Amino acid sequence: MAITRRHLLQGGAVAAMAPALGLNPGVSAISPAHAQVASDGLVWRHALSLFGDIKYPADFKRFDYVNPDAPKGGTVRQILIGTFDNLNVTVAGVKGAIAAPVQLIYESLTTPSLDEVSTEYGALAEVFSHPEDFSSVTYRLRALAKWHDGKPVTPEDVIFSLDAFKKYHPQYSAYYRHVVKAEKSGDRDIKFTFDAPGNRELPQIVGQLLVLPKHWWEGSDAEGRKRDIAATTLEKPLGSGPYRIKDFVAGRSIALERVKDYWGRGLSANIGRNNFDELRYEYFRDSIVALEAFKGDQVDWRTENSAKNWATAYDFPAVTEKRVLLEEFPNRSSGIMQAFALNIRRDKFRDPRVRRALNFAFDFEEMNKQIFFDQYKRVSSYFDGTELASSGLPQGKELEILETVRAEVPAEVFTTAYANPVGGSPEAVRENLREGLRLLKEAGYEIRDRKLVESKTGTQFTVELLNEDPSFERVMLFFKPSLERLGIAVSVRTIDPSQYENRLRSWDFDIVVSSWGESLSPGNEQREYWGSQAADMAGSRNIIGIKNPAIDKLIERVIFTKDRDDLVAATKALDRVLLWNHYVVPQWNYPKVRTARWDRFGQPAEMPKYGLSGFPTIWWWDADKAAKLGKRS
Repeated sequence: MAITRRHLLQGGAVAAMAPALGLNPGVSAISPAHAQVASDGLVWRHALSLFGDIKYPADFKRFDYVNPDAPKGGTVRQILIGTFDNLNVTVAGVKGAIAAPVQLIYESLTTPSLDEVSTEYGALAEVFSHPEDFSSVTYRLRALAKWHDGKPVTPEDVIFSLDAFKKYHPQYSAYYRHVVKAEKSGDRDIKFTFDAPGNRELPQIVGQLLVLPKHWWEGSDAEGRKRDIAATTLEKPLGSGPYRIKDFVAGRSIALERVKDYWGRGLSANIGRNNFDELRYEYFRDSIVALEAFKGDQVDWRTENSAKNWATAYDFPAVTEKRVLLEEFPNRSSGIMQAFALNIRRDKFRDPRVRRALNFAFDFEEMNKQIFFDQYKRVSSYFDGTELASSGLPQGKELEILETVRAEVPAEVFTTAYANPVGGSPEAVRENLREGLRLLKEAGYEIRDRKLVESKTGTQFTVELLNEDPSFERVMLFFKPSLERLGIAVSVRTIDPSQYENRLRSWDFDIVVSSWGESLSPGNEQREYWGSQAADMAGSRNIIGIKNPAIDKLIERVIFTKDRDDLVAATKALDRVLLWNHYVVPQWNYPKVRTARWDRFGQPAEMPKYGLSGFPTIWWWDADKAAKLGKRS
């Protein structure tokens, strides 16, 4: 399970992460107690779950972690870094820069619970049914589901949405490629047929598709121009969700207003949620400027990603006076691989020994001490922070799985526990650089006149560290001298977000910083992260360019697992093979979400276990607290 669009927004991460559509598979395994056999012979369910251990019954009133009496009202101002010139989610990541909050105007067929690992309840759909072999799934729409113009949400809308995303959005095209047919099977029913049985995730991930209004996209705008689902747009799109776009200034800000007559406001899954009358997002090109805006009470909430800022930047009077509150929320729902990602489409990075040598040049321990105040730990797994992370030597079922690809993977997978080089002292750094030079020499390079050159051609090894965030330059500039000590010519370049996005789409880079969020139930999204087919798809998350038959086989093993134990073993096997191919130089992780907020808001007494901060979805405007703070700046 990747980190979903809905999990991000409900967890407050939309204010901290780059605008992107997330994907979220989950295995469907429903216990008989949560299913009903209808007169049509289908077994209809109100929830789909990874473990079959559904917490809330069909007649549940609300989620336990919300405040059902939360007042409605108020405006919350949040931060987004970057810019936007597009409100069409269908082409997000392919054309233009999407305004991430626009996703809040839409609904999906299902919605997640934040106190269960991977369970979905009905949103647009009221019930769902799939056969025991998972070869298809049928969703039944709610009769009361409406677009903001009052027209009903129809099966035709769902089919239109799936077709549009598969055709125009590379991530969804790969993600839903096993859905071979979507058809109307009743007045409010849509049946999705898969290309083969056994993919236990597909029934659930189909329910996470954003549903778009067919009639609106096939219509014309106010000036009579026909709309184009394949193009970017700055026309306010029609939605069906709890919010609609109120106003925006392209590239600078966007405001959403709560839909007072929202059709789904009385659903059990929505009680106590979506409490703010207005969600306003201010865009900043520079995170330093964004921090100053927060200090000046120009925004209300900030998710802090900088260890330096967390240690040094929050000593202003409002914090001392408790008008600004600092709080960390544990991340129990996801892991991550954050790293310097190498573009192995380029010849100089094709040899794994070269890639491994770059890791030996990275002195994480010294960087952590000097610029991160020793707050981080080094990432040593693609599923870092979860039980899915590999460690030690493979054993048991994991070893059995790896034996099926033994001839296609590095020998170290079976003989050596993966570990990053350890620096932090002059002696360790020198030893690491010596090992890096040894690997480079084996790969066909040598030192001439203090330059690392290819032995056959005499061409110097060069790399460009490409970046879009000025605050991250210090990380790249820290890495630069170590690479230069190997004789590599290094340039650090920071460009604006639009240029950066275009260069990524065309694979025009050497090394960038990237991260891949991983949930507790990985699945189909792994194809889009590391699969061969995604390597040549512009806009895909396989920015590294991995085309590895063994990895493709292990991804399929993860997707088609039969139970939790098998999933854990298969994921660890995949993790181990990814690590030993040295596709990245791993960076660091922090197990909590750091937040700062002006004290104007109320929060549930008990936060959801897997919801991160849950802001702003389950928080609310506290008029008494706001009055004590006084008028906003």
